[in-house]
Amino acid sequence: MQNILIIGATSTIAEATARLYAKQGAKLHLLARNLSKLERIAADLKIRGASSVTFSGFEGNKIEKHREVIENAINILGTMDIVLIAYGTLGNQKASEASAEIAIQEFQTNALSIISVLTILANVMEKQKKGILAVISSVAGDRGRPSNYVYGTAKAAVTAFCQGLSARLYKSGVHVLIIKPGMVDTPMTTEMAMPAILVAKPEQVAIDIIKAIEKRNDVLYTPWFWKYVMIGIIHLPNSFFNKTNL
Repeated sequence: MQNILIIGATSTIAEATARLYAKQGAKLHLLARNLSKLERIAADLKIRGASSVTFSGFEGNKIEKHREVIENAINILGTMDIVLIAYGTLGNQKASEASAEIAIQEFQTNALSIISVLTILANVMEKQKKGILAVISSVAGDRGRPSNYVYGTAKAAVTAFCQGLSARLYKSGVHVLIIKPGMVDTPMTTEMAMPAILVAKPEQVAIDIIKAIEKRNDVLYTPWFWKYVMIGIIHLPNSFFNKTNL
């Protein structure tokens, strides 16, 4: 039986992943803002086979509360075998361009708050000398694009932080997985225009995440083809890239 902490458990990807772990009989502790939705998800996971499901409220931007919430999770779970960090906001690029306050708030939510959580968890798991930290970043962090560079900047920061954290924790037996989804069919992306072939279902992304955790992969692009899409985008010369609306 695995002890699993999911932060941002009401996200579509997190819920799909939790369902798969529930079928394996995992012990789950869920954190998110929406307590009524957490209660519904917890009841569903118990029906699906989870050995235990508990949940608590969590506000990503209340950084001063992070340690207390995580310590409570540790008291409930004991040893943490897997932690999945899956929260964030896509935000509005145009609004962020127009307002420094909005841009900074997006960076706070999608980068600084996650760095806070990771720092606390890293110290806990380093003492355990085992466990896996799986963090949802994004392909958007691979290159700043005009359509989402505020969000992409935050995700690039998370990716770079996790790369350094991975090297640090390797010596203690703790593994870090950086998850880079492309476009996924979630409430965050309903208004975004994208060819259907490029949009993944959360259930498939969840399968990919669990496989990558089991294999102790360092980086997961999901679906797989986004790795090659982003290689192409990264290597576009600026003379061409700056004329696009990517």
